[in-house]
Amino acid sequence: MIFAPMRLSITVRVASLAFALGTLGLSPTAQAQSLRELYEAARSYDATYLAARSLADSAQYRAAQADALKRPSVGLTANATRSDVDVPATVSGGVAIAGTSGHRYTNRIDAGVNAIQPLYNRSNDATIAQAYRGLDVSMADLETAEQDLIVRVAQAYFDVLAAQDALTTTKASKAAITEQLASAKRNFEVGTATITDTREAQARFDLATAQEIAAENDLRTKRIALDQVVGRSNIAPKPLAAPVVLPSVTPDDVGQWVNTADDLHPLVRKTRLALDIAKLETERARASDGPTVDLVGGVGANRTTGTATQTPGNTASTSIGVQLKMPLYTGGATQNRIKETLALEDKARNDLDAARRGVAQGTRVAFFGVQSGKAQTLALEAAESSSKLALEATQLGYKVGVRVNLDVLNAQTQLFQTQRDLARARYDVIVAGLRLRQASGQLRPEDVNAVNTLLAP
Repeated sequence: MIFAPMRLSITVRVASLAFALGTLGLSPTAQAQSLRELYEAARSYDATYLAARSLADSAQYRAAQADALKRPSVGLTANATRSDVDVPATVSGGVAIAGTSGHRYTNRIDAGVNAIQPLYNRSNDATIAQAYRGLDVSMADLETAEQDLIVRVAQAYFDVLAAQDALTTTKASKAAITEQLASAKRNFEVGTATITDTREAQARFDLATAQEIAAENDLRTKRIALDQVVGRSNIAPKPLAAPVVLPSVTPDDVGQWVNTADDLHPLVRKTRLALDIAKLETERARASDGPTVDLVGGVGANRTTGTATQTPGNTASTSIGVQLKMPLYTGGATQNRIKETLALEDKARNDLDAARRGVAQGTRVAFFGVQSGKAQTLALEAAESSSKLALEATQLGYKVGVRVNLDVLNAQTQLFQTQRDLARARYDVIVAGLRLRQASGQLRPEDVNAVNTLLAP
């Protein structure tokens, strides 16, 4: 019993080393991957992000199509026709005149080039403006997808680290319980303890075994999730550098975060652009009731041959002019279309208000989540120190006979659970910091580098 604390410390260190080299499947010289490295791998593998990037690439070509509305259009037309006519004989005095009947035909070939250049068309102007607003919407969607990818990679990365730590503490707890079980058995054999101590330690050992199995499976599941995001296997994430120093929240004012979110968040920008597009749609509807002016021109030529034509030969023509179109009556379609677009404009305005309120709420929740997480981390750090002292005192009390075996087991369990919760809390604070920047629309790939500085070299 005198050497039980020393055996516990050695067992914990051995369990940690076995976990680091055994459950990770690594050699001491294996190369671990940083968050930045895995994020770059995910950018070229993750299907959701790649789909968003392809959609954004296509948007620029869709916008370029609208530019054609203000440019001239030129078309070529050509046709060839043949006409056949059977002419009856001319009758005079009841007698057909010879040579007046027969078969006649005409061959005609026409070709022409026609061009039209819009000079004034308010509807086309609104359509072009809508197309470029749509391009900006696609860029906002791509930014959203990129921010989501950063958070997903970071979450999966630190989930693996948390699962590793949970398995480490579970193994260490099981090793300590094993020592306590052996001690209880020895004390029972010499008559200084009851069978109750042995059975309590055995029950804790069995529970620790089940927890170890669950922790191993959880680590395996978390690894699969990380592999799925980055497209690699057998990933070894770098742990946090010791001592752990969590980043501070700057600025330390939720109002500033909310104001920034209202300006930068891609969802707010997207709904604001949707309102602009709705206003332009109203302008298009009103423009459809107004005039359009086009410059039109054409060049044509034809060739006519055959026995049925009086003027065989070639002809050519050219034309140029200004064409005005003005709708006079549309059966009420234009007026009702305007009313429809005005209603849709109100919807877009309400969608913008809802997006701004939702982003503001999400930013506040994320901000206070980071603050709460940091406070919880500090509390758990204090709890870890207290739990270590409590375990040492309980072990000493057990040695002198004022504490029972169950007290030692409870103190050990409390210490290892606190260490597990502390590791999880630290990872949660880091990910919550990224989620705060995402909620406020400020998350950028450069933020991954900031997190990378927290990892071991």
